[in-house]
Amino acid sequence: MQFRDLGAQYERLKPEIDHAIASVLADGRFIGGSEVFALETELANYVGVKHCITCGNGTDALQLALMAWGVGSGDAVFVPDFTFFSSGEVVSAVGATPVFVDVDEHTFNIDPAKLEQAVSYVERERQLTPKAVVAVDLFGLPAGYPSIRKVCDEHNLLLLEDGAQGFGGSIEGKMACSFGDTSTTSFFPAKPLGCYGDGGAVFTDNDEWAELIRSYAVHGKGTMKYDNVRVGMNSRLDSLQAAILRVKFKAFREYEVTDVNARAAWYDTALEGTSLELPQVPDSYTSSWAQYTVRVPEGVDRDALQAMLKVQGVPTMVYYPKPMHEQLAFKDRCVVPLESCPVTDQLCHTVLSLPMGPHLSEKDQLRVVDELRFCLANA
Repeated sequence: MQFRDLGAQYERLKPEIDHAIASVLADGRFIGGSEVFALETELANYVGVKHCITCGNGTDALQLALMAWGVGSGDAVFVPDFTFFSSGEVVSAVGATPVFVDVDEHTFNIDPAKLEQAVSYVERERQLTPKAVVAVDLFGLPAGYPSIRKVCDEHNLLLLEDGAQGFGGSIEGKMACSFGDTSTTSFFPAKPLGCYGDGGAVFTDNDEWAELIRSYAVHGKGTMKYDNVRVGMNSRLDSLQAAILRVKFKAFREYEVTDVNARAAWYDTALEGTSLELPQVPDSYTSSWAQYTVRVPEGVDRDALQAMLKVQGVPTMVYYPKPMHEQLAFKDRCVVPLESCPVTDQLCHTVLSLPMGPHLSEKDQLRVVDELRFCLANA
């Protein structure tokens, strides 16, 4: 059993993917070109923004957005404490200070009330300029943008949506990667929309920022790549990955988001009544279910439970075992306004992600539930 069955997806899409790859090989244009342009157009139309700029990976996408905004030394950027390292890494990479904020215990996304407290604390107590918020769409669920936007507007903060896991989700029909002043996503293979390597994209309605991001992504180019007007980076999506993504994106739009939500609903029903705390999706929200993440009950040894499931052939993952503010890389380089993030601390010890994806078979899903019930009873 695969944690996320990319092999089954490939078998279903094999003729189209193989043809797309062969077409790029025959064309001989491996950087840029028509496939990249077409993909950017399709992604922008789907999300509902003016500009999509593809790049090398999701981390670069976040950093490019911060670079276009001029975020740097002396600036404070607010980041959820419960997320993948890159959400805060890029803040330090541009010379700014990450301020880690606790998350909501039900959605696992940044808590708007605690965000307000954190911003007020920095304004009052620190010699830093609050500049931006990185809101992460964790496990496929868009963050609470209506409330987050209010905090940003009240404090004149830019909003960067990290939609690496949330692409395909929505709030009242408005798509993920359209909620930020700038938004980003990742095409890492295990993401809701993944390629066969690294890839990422930046989304914005702002013409000036889009132009800057395109420049920064290609060595700070001006009118051409040998006219360098600023110091940038080398971050471009390969044509092969763009061609693969176009095939997979068509399936993603047509049935994969629907199918993965059906798998999540089945889990919800099958696991109802167990001691597990199941993931919650607020009314009017749609998740793209990058992960189906439960919380094990107090008194159950998660590591032992995970080991038992592994013996039974059921793979699981822990996202994430350590809060951001405890990462050694941020030692003496971050701010934790309330000195602790209790919800994050609890989640890091209790979350467990189950096999998931639009191509998860009914047989495998039934086996997951049966083995999980057995292991819980014997943990």
